[in-house]
Amino acid sequence: MPRSETPRLRIGFLLAPRFTLCAFANFVDVLRLAADEGDRSRPILCRWRVLSPTMEPVGSSCGVRIAPDERPGDPGRFDYIVVVGGLIDEIEKLHPDSVRFLRRAAAAGVPLVGVCTGTFILHRAGLMTGYRACVSWFHHDDFLTEFAGLNPISDRIFVVDRNRLSCSGGVSSAHLAAFLVDRHIGAAAARKSLAIMIIDEAMEADRPQPGLPLDLTTADPVVKRALLLMQQTMQAPLTVARLAERLQVSRRKLERHFQDALGLSPRAVGRKVRLAQARHLLQRTNRTISDIAAETGFCDASHLIRAFREEFGQTPEAWRTTVIPDE
Repeated sequence: MPRSETPRLRIGFLLAPRFTLCAFANFVDVLRLAADEGDRSRPILCRWRVLSPTMEPVGSSCGVRIAPDERPGDPGRFDYIVVVGGLIDEIEKLHPDSVRFLRRAAAAGVPLVGVCTGTFILHRAGLMTGYRACVSWFHHDDFLTEFAGLNPISDRIFVVDRNRLSCSGGVSSAHLAAFLVDRHIGAAAARKSLAIMIIDEAMEADRPQPGLPLDLTTADPVVKRALLLMQQTMQAPLTVARLAERLQVSRRKLERHFQDALGLSPRAVGRKVRLAQARHLLQRTNRTISDIAAETGFCDASHLIRAFREEFGQTPEAWRTTVIPDE
């Protein structure tokens, strides 16, 4: 039996229908491993409860179902309320009583955490206005479509903005949980949890998210974040000055990082990123050259054809005829 001790970190989980199991499991396992000595899994230093107004098992996106521990009740008994999202099409289906619970928690000053598309749920409940929000690069465009006028952050693994925390899901949820363990229990407990989970080290919030595969690889975090932004803004490419502003560095510093890391200017790299996407669309879709040009930020088909020929030595249509699409 767990010895009697007041936990230093108390977390309530709300699981959205078809939530992402790995995001929830990574988060809760960091808590489990930090909560006790060794790997004994007793909820001493950390305690967590899965909440549900109906007490019915919640199905994850992979089909595994989680049985809740208790009904929401008083949010003040928790240090954080964590909302774990999943499939985009399911975020509207969070029970109305759960939404009311989140609003009560916000009114009581309990910090709210959005994991994966849990950030979407918090926004939809009106609880992220004025806060920065981290979302996965994969859902960046979905977020822009759903919430006009908001600027999601998709080039970091998690964001802490006062009493709102958010992360992109997957392994990043383990790093956000480790951040909370470090804050409330200590760095040694956070390191222990990650080590047992075979995660080499805790990542800082501003560590870049992995993005779409690119031939351009670098360990430079500034350049990696810039590449993500280039991928996310292909239809309306950012100027070098605007890119530097978004990354909160000077233009000169950004250009120096690109030159040191890739031997190219940001402008040249941006062009390569857009041409790589154009080639991907040529291989994988039947879209016209004009449509692909519009989607990848070229003025028109002629502009894309000229740039493509300069980069690859042939026109887009000629290249398309030589490529066998992947099965």
